[in-house]
Amino acid sequence: GVVRSLLMAGSPVSELKSGDEGQVIVNQTPFYGESGGQLGDCGLVRSGAARFAVTDTQKKLGDIHAHVGRIESGTLKIGDAVELVVDGARRGAMRANHSATHLLHAALRQRLGDHVTQKGSLVGPQRLRFDISHPVALSGDEIRAVEAAVNDAIVANADVVTRLMSPEEAVQAGALALFGEKYGDEVRVVSMGTGEASLSTELCGGTHVRRTGDIGFFKIVSEGAVAAGVRRLEAVTARGALAYVDEQERLVRESAAALKAAPADLPVRIAGLVEEKRRLERELADARRALATGGSAAGPAIEEVAGVRVILQSLDGVPGRDLKPLVDDLKKKLGSGVAAVVSTEEGRASVVVGVTEDLKGRIDAVALVKVAVAELGGKGGGGRADMAQGGGPDGTHASEALAAMRRAIGAT
Repeated sequence: GVVRSLLMAGSPVSELKSGDEGQVIVNQTPFYGESGGQLGDCGLVRSGAARFAVTDTQKKLGDIHAHVGRIESGTLKIGDAVELVVDGARRGAMRANHSATHLLHAALRQRLGDHVTQKGSLVGPQRLRFDISHPVALSGDEIRAVEAAVNDAIVANADVVTRLMSPEEAVQAGALALFGEKYGDEVRVVSMGTGEASLSTELCGGTHVRRTGDIGFFKIVSEGAVAAGVRRLEAVTARGALAYVDEQERLVRESAAALKAAPADLPVRIAGLVEEKRRLERELADARRALATGGSAAGPAIEEVAGVRVILQSLDGVPGRDLKPLVDDLKKKLGSGVAAVVSTEEGRASVVVGVTEDLKGRIDAVALVKVAVAELGGKGGGGRADMAQGGGPDGTHASEALAAMRRAIGAT
């Protein structure tokens, strides 16, 4: 090619010197400019001693390709004849990922229904991202079925053919238009397989493999929601997919070694450990509750404030999630009255207040919690008149929070 324009910081310049960052525009280029979800090419532009490392290629004003990068050596000037070299390995990885999005699209529509349409995509060298219209999460069985369909298409090693035709002819040929693309009088149609063995036909201006077998291997690595009615899948192909599977296998082997179990026994062993953890957590919560409500001979102190039986208790290390059942037990012990517990854990404090049914018209648990939370350096608190909770960042003021609730009860 021949250099037609040079830019630095967005302004035209006559030359770029060693160390300069800028953009190079030539009369013709093999570099793919970012569009249709596919990232731009990287590579090298060189002329004599001048070497310009291309880190991105952007399309400007429709057909102008701006090569973005930095001069590594020499000086590049307008009018220089240059050689343009695309990073072939990176381009190859993106070709595999882009072709895989077409097969993925077709597999999703076949498995989930024709309501599935592409809502966006990103094709890079490491992985692909594909957004679809679908109202619910894909199940594990659906993900495995889609993966199998794509890998079957890869094994089929079908030809990938590109043709230029009018948009009307493309639609008649069964081509799917891609989200966000603008089409002129002539479009590029990418077909994978032919006749009864047709796998996919879409309008697309991106780069693709020559045969589906060139993709090598396909693996979905994540699925989730990005908006209402839109799901996002991320996947890897070829060496990226093999690297992903190798890493997952390594994690399985390490986990099995840590548990002194065979990899095939991991699900049962992990399920057993989870159940054992839950059992121990329940026993610990029961022990804490028993200690707080009557583990000692005297049990929690009951005092009378303004004619109301009250238990005001400070605890240490009891998680906030365990306080509600504890307060319920204290309410039963009181019969009629107010139970308030402040627990400190890792410097923070949680407070729960319970008011028995006969008193909730006179004393509001939410109001008491807000009084306590203010002493603990927090704001708000909420719940019902008979049970409320809150918290604050300063657990050192637990006694002040209890005292503030005592005063508030006395003022009712």
